[in-house]
Amino acid sequence: RVLSLELNKDRDVERIHGSGINTLDIEPIEGRYMLSGGSDGVIVLYDLENLTRKPSYTCKALFSVGRSHPDVHKFSVETVQWYPHDTGMFTSSSFDKTLKIWDTNTLQPADIFHFEGTVYSHHMSPVATKHCLIAVGTKSPKVQLCDLKSGSSSHILQGHRQEVLAVSWSPRHEYILATGSADGRVKLWDVRRASGCLSTLDQHNGEKSKASSEAANTAHNGRVNGLCYTNDGLHLLTIGTDDRMRLWNSSTGENTLVNYGKVCNESRKGLKFAISCGCNPEFAFVPYGSTIAVYTVFTGELITMLRGHYSTVNCCVFQPHFQELYSGSKDCNILAWIPAPREPIPDDISEKSVPQQHLNPAYEDAWSSSDDEG
Repeated sequence: RVLSLELNKDRDVERIHGSGINTLDIEPIEGRYMLSGGSDGVIVLYDLENLTRKPSYTCKALFSVGRSHPDVHKFSVETVQWYPHDTGMFTSSSFDKTLKIWDTNTLQPADIFHFEGTVYSHHMSPVATKHCLIAVGTKSPKVQLCDLKSGSSSHILQGHRQEVLAVSWSPRHEYILATGSADGRVKLWDVRRASGCLSTLDQHNGEKSKASSEAANTAHNGRVNGLCYTNDGLHLLTIGTDDRMRLWNSSTGENTLVNYGKVCNESRKGLKFAISCGCNPEFAFVPYGSTIAVYTVFTGELITMLRGHYSTVNCCVFQPHFQELYSGSKDCNILAWIPAPREPIPDDISEKSVPQQHLNPAYEDAWSSSDDEG
């Protein structure tokens, strides 16, 4: 289904945003409600379900935190995320130096965390049961951990030298956090440890010449502005302004050396890309100028470019229940990419006469029935 993703003519997402869309998130419980955050501070909540049951429909906005809302973010919203365990709460962070915890039912902030600098990214663990920490990447090199239970943000992880553009908790180990910074480094942390930092990923796997002046390990030769774990948490995909994407073994910290070719990335801030879920092989969906590049995660093959936006794509999010993709762009549009329906083969034509090249190899049957052999 992922190999046949295309812009769906029958599905529209209601256009509410009057400025670029930076971030999207679909809640993990039903996969039905989607949040979007815009450059003007506006947050919109959509219902993706087709309630009309007609083939053509528009995903309606249920409500929005608009410019006139008393608690609207003053500047660009960079990250929105649903509370992982129920849809009663969601979070947003912004260039206005705040992280807000929203009550979905009242659309009022239940809590607001203030920071000294711009907030680029935040993330709540999808699997944590023993802590309620939100990791926050800001203009400061220190990674902030905000505790939802106590309402304090006293916990700090020190080690980066420049602003932290991307943060992501491991979906496998609830205390493990990955962070990417403008200093070219990706660090893995165990937030229970006093020193915090477990390792700093090294693109050369420790094989640099000893004479090299660059003593510290770097993951990219540029700003690291995107991180995404595979769903099993065994690998971490990173993207940098060196136009490279790298896949790391998250337990050994080793660069797997998968070559994705040149992955153009001129973003001055965090880049929100997605990895498929429930597919074999796994795919990565990466904003690439005004298109979305689709790569196979473990072989690095560029499968296709999804074209449809008129301007820079800032974010994409994968809907695993139906293998659908949603993308947000500077052109103010959210587009739905849906697997193309397969044309049924008329009964009067035997399969043998269908030219083979039309069949996508992913669809070919791999099993044989015993009738053929007998």
